[in-house]
Amino acid sequence: MRPRRGQDSSNTGPTGVASASGDLVLSSLTKRFGPFTAVDGLDLTIAQGSFFALLGPSGCGKTTTLRMIAGLEQPTVGEIRIGEHEITYDKPYRRPVNTVFQSYALFPHLSVRENVAFGLKRRRSDSVASQVAEVLELTELQGLADRKPAQLSGGQQQRVALARAIVNKPAVLLLDEPLGALDLKLRRQMQVELKRIQTEVGLTFVHVTHDQEEAMTMADTIAVMNAGRIEQLGAPAELYELPATTFAANFLGQSNLIRATVAQRQPDAATVALPDGGLVAVPSGRLPAGIAEVWVGVRPEKISVHEAADRADPAGHTAGRNRIPAAVVTDASFMGVSTQYLVRTPWQQELMVFEQNRGGATIFRPGDRVSLSFATEHTFALDAGQDAEAGIELDEALG
Repeated sequence: MRPRRGQDSSNTGPTGVASASGDLVLSSLTKRFGPFTAVDGLDLTIAQGSFFALLGPSGCGKTTTLRMIAGLEQPTVGEIRIGEHEITYDKPYRRPVNTVFQSYALFPHLSVRENVAFGLKRRRSDSVASQVAEVLELTELQGLADRKPAQLSGGQQQRVALARAIVNKPAVLLLDEPLGALDLKLRRQMQVELKRIQTEVGLTFVHVTHDQEEAMTMADTIAVMNAGRIEQLGAPAELYELPATTFAANFLGQSNLIRATVAQRQPDAATVALPDGGLVAVPSGRLPAGIAEVWVGVRPEKISVHEAADRADPAGHTAGRNRIPAAVVTDASFMGVSTQYLVRTPWQQELMVFEQNRGGATIFRPGDRVSLSFATEHTFALDAGQDAEAGIELDEALG
């Protein structure tokens, strides 16, 4: 029988923490704050042992979802299970769940070793010293065991917080923007470290972030959230290459979206007409069924720039490539590994292009007349009834 609100489940281990293993399952999970619905009927299964990311802008419901899993918020409606065990109304300390916060929340008066051992000692666990030594080695903190948090760098403190959570062997480890306080270089290093540690320990990691690169670098599966719901769910490469909505296309990376009209559908590819009447091909599997007006999408790095009069360049002429002639460069920014162009099309829309700097290639300047080409297989189409601006971040201060 389901426990009443505020009542703990009796399925607990010797330490009083609920004993559970298996997939994390959220069923019809909803959270309302007065008239505002923060999370709206979420149905989600997170496979045991996976690295899962909840990705979305501020206010999308990702942090509220994490807090309900942790027991810091109670759902208005819905159920949370780990394997066969329901934890919807279990108190936070009764759940087989630990959380790593952005603020680390370390005890400043305790050493690294003592911080990591704190939870084990409180639960009167056996073999505290050996368990702590094992997790310090895993997180590469052996040589820092006797230091206090104030003597550590931000990345080292983050690893201590992670070690303190892992040593308790939770069924699910929740990470709430854990790298947000680190600088860019250290954040990228820690992304690799977190993935390595998750792979070695085999725990279920649920990572909340607004950082697309962070999610794609670490997660096996990403749920893109928008307005309390899952906009799209899948592997990072799938979400990036085959966005299902304009929000997903714009939020996960950058996309050029061109309004077009479906001209002809064939088994392998469809032909669509651009605003100037030019035709491009879209794989049939990437074209919404029964839709006449579409947004044709292509990522900036998938587009090549050519001299407008260069007849010898095969890239813009071979079969399987789409082409936009008679375009004009309006801006060029050298970024080191690539050059970022803004190119105005014949119908006066500016497209973004990232050309990798391989050496020897022509560097175009504003005012140069060019043509653009991109592979049919890199082209996708979305229902033009969707907002082309959805998912574009206007505020860098996301949470």
